[in-house]
This record gives sequence, C-alpha cells and structure tokens, in this order.
Amino acid sequence: MSQVPGKRARRPSTEDLPDEDQSGSARERILTAAGDLFAEHGFNATPTSRIADRAGVPKGLIHYYFKRKQDLLEALVDRLPDEELESDEIVVRGDIAGSLRGLVRELDARLESSMLLSHLLWREADTHDAVRDAMQRRFGTVVEQIRRVIELALPPGLPGRDVDTAALLLARVINHRHSVARHRTEDDELDREIGFIARALEMGAGKPRTVRPA
Repeated sequence: MSQVPGKRARRPSTEDLPDEDQSGSARERILTAAGDLFAEHGFNATPTSRIADRAGVPKGLIHYYFKRKQDLLEALVDRLPDEELESDEIVVRGDIAGSLRGLVRELDARLESSMLLSHLLWREADTHDAVRDAMQRRFGTVVEQIRRVIELALPPGLPGRDVDTAALLLARVINHRHSVARHRTEDDELDREIGFIARALEMGAGKPRTVRPA
C-alpha cells in the first residue's frame, strides 16, 4: 500500500507481530544476527538492513526494538555471561595456585560459551563508551573475584600482604588472555604466572623492605 505524501509511516507495533515474535524470539534473532555480523564485518560496516536480512525480519522491526544502532551493541553486552562465581566452590584451602587455576578454568568456560560475542565486544570497546564501561566493570568484577579466592586460599597464619596487587596483576593477564582468545595458541604461560604469584604470596611477598642509604 502506498504511503500518503507528507504522512509519516507508522512504526510496527506488537499487534503487527505473530505470537512467537511477541514472546521475544524476533528480538533474539535480531541480536544474534547483529552479533554475528558485527563480529564478521565490524559495527560501523554493518547496516541495519543487512541485520534484518540475516534475522529474517522487516527492517522496521529492528527500530521497533532498538531505537539506535548502538542500542544493539549495548544489548549484546548484556548477553555476556555473569563473571560472579561462588568462591567457596572453587577454593582449596591452603592451595593458592590450585584455587586460582580453578577460578581461571571457570572463567575460561564462560568465555567459551560466548567466544564470538566476547571477541566482538573487546574489539568495539575502543570506540564505544557503553561497551568500554561494561568491559571495565567486568574487569573490576574479575579483580574482586581473584582477591576473594586468594584470601580464602591463603594458608592459616600467613599475612595477606599484597593481595590486592596480586589480584590486579592476574586479572590483567586473564583480561589479555580473553581478549585474544580466538587467536590463542597451545603455548599458554598463564599456568606458570599463577604459580609465580602463588609462590610470591606464600613467601610473604610484600613485606616492608629495609632501604639502605646510598
């Protein structure tokens, strides 16, 4: 049906959608298509018309769910798995290295479940504030998670000096590991780095040093 000149086209409403679309399946298809295409071609190089084609929906339906193209990217951030873990289920008391290796295995498993999406968001974080803020919040969550695991795993009576520094250093290593996960080789040095951090903590690293005058 032709549009009346000077009259704005009516945006799709939920009344126009089949029952399955009202349940959210159309929105999910749009997000899945957007995630795949953004990862393949980049955010800026992917028009919404191509997303609509991939999702099998009218282009207007994308704008019904997402007013701006960037809203698609922000919605994809919410699809990342939660990094919060139950520390008590990971920690081996008195075994810092073993506990940290268990934590890394859990974080890696969550990454594997959303590898393409994670790769996309790390790449787009450089140019989109919402994505960058979300990734920074996730980094902070990982730092806190590592800190809790170390504190719970510390051998009894061992002072927890420099735990915050150790947590920050290991979180940076994990963050880099995940940012290049799609290109990671089998030669992974993370295990050795965990061992180094654990030994440093167990030896009481961080105790005040006596600085001798020059």
